[in-house]
Amino acid sequence: MSIESAAGPGSAAAGGTATEPPRASQTDVVLNGIKQMITTGELTAGSRLPVEKDLAAHLGVSRGSLREGVRALCIMGVLETRQGDGTYVTSLDSSLLLAPMSFMVDLQTPEHRADAHAVRRILGTESAGRAAIRIDEAALAEAKSILDAVEPLVVGGSGDHHEAFVEADIRFHGVIARSSGNSTLAALIEALASRTARARVWMGLHSEGQISRAHREHRAIWQALEHHDPDRARLQMGYHLLTVEDFVHSHPTAPVD
Repeated sequence: MSIESAAGPGSAAAGGTATEPPRASQTDVVLNGIKQMITTGELTAGSRLPVEKDLAAHLGVSRGSLREGVRALCIMGVLETRQGDGTYVTSLDSSLLLAPMSFMVDLQTPEHRADAHAVRRILGTESAGRAAIRIDEAALAEAKSILDAVEPLVVGGSGDHHEAFVEADIRFHGVIARSSGNSTLAALIEALASRTARARVWMGLHSEGQISRAHREHRAIWQALEHHDPDRARLQMGYHLLTVEDFVHSHPTAPVD
C-alpha cells in the first residue's frame, strides 16, 4: 500500500500556477498511515505491528520518523509497546482513547473553567437518563453502598472529610455513567471527573451545608434510578450538577483547579 502525502499533489491551473500546499510532516504520515491501516482492517485491536524496517518502508518514512509516530500513538492510547515483544494495537477502548482529553481539560485557563462544568452537566444529565432505563440490580446495589458508606461523614460533620466525600462522589457518578450503556459517554465523564473534583472540594469547604445537600441530591438521583424513571433521573442529576456550575460562575477567582 502506498501512502500519499496528506497534502496531496500540487496542480497547475490553466492560465496560472497554483501554490502547492505544505507537505505533511513525516510523523503525520506515520499517524495517518497507521490510522488508515486500522480503519481499513489491515490492523485490528490486539494486532502486532510489522517489524520496524518493514513498516517504515510500507509507509515510506524513515525509521526515526516511524518511532516518533509510534510514540505519539502510544500516548494517544492507540498503540502499546511491550518490552522485548514489539508494538501492538491496544483494545481501542473509549476509556483509553479519551484519557488524554483530561490533560487537555487541565490546560484550560481560569476564564474557561466553567466550560468544563457545563459539559459535565450536559453529559452527566444524559447518562443518568440512560442509566435509569438500563441499570441493573448489581449497579444499583453498588451505588447505594457508596452512599451508605459516606453517610457517617455527612452526619459526623467533621471538617476534614471533604476529600473522602468527593472520592465517593466520583465513584457514585462513575457507576451511573457506566450503567448508561454507552462506553464513550462514560469515558468522557471520567475524563472530566478530575477537573471538576477540585471545585466540589473547595465548594464543600466554603459553602455551609453543601456536603449534606449534595448527599441528599445523590439519594434523590439513586431513587430515580431505582424506579427506572429517566425523566426524574435527568432532572435530579441536572439540578445536582448545576449547583456546582453556578458556584464556579459566581466564584471566578476560587482556586478550584
